[in-house]
Amino acid sequence: MKLEWMGDYRELLEKLIHYCNQYANSYKEEQDYGLAEPFSFAQIQVLEYLLENEELNQNMSTISTRLGVSLSAFSKMVNRLVSKGLLEKYYIEGNRKNIVVRVSPKGRELYSAYAKRILEAHFSHMFDVLKGIPPEYVAQFARALERPFSVYRQEQPAEKEPVLIPCDK
Repeated sequence: MKLEWMGDYRELLEKLIHYCNQYANSYKEEQDYGLAEPFSFAQIQVLEYLLENEELNQNMSTISTRLGVSLSAFSKMVNRLVSKGLLEKYYIEGNRKNIVVRVSPKGRELYSAYAKRILEAHFSHMFDVLKGIPPEYVAQFARALERPFSVYRQEQPAEKEPVLIPCDK
């Protein structure tokens, strides 16, 4: 039986679902990728998000919401990354409960090595294929992928630049 709801997009959805399932199977498992420290895709995703958005100084609750992870799971992941020396925790002056996490120099170094490896091993082929697609189509495809779950995500208002104080002091 062919599922009618997929229409003309069956092949694309099949490949997307396959990719998502492979990613999900390895998401939480820590692996040694030939780098200095074993880590999971979930942990690397936290590093990526923090590096991309470090100027926002978002608290842990905001980040967990943006990543679609429960606050308790995110807290455990952050504590694991702090214990590995990949993240540093800070509190905002005047509010010791509002914790901000930042990528440490060791975390930046590990992420840089990871990014080089993942590009070479996994994404360079995909990017080569995407070069044959007009940029506006790539943007359209990105919007199509965002839409199905965007109703579950809540945007947080921007905050003013806080004064950060290391948690261990």
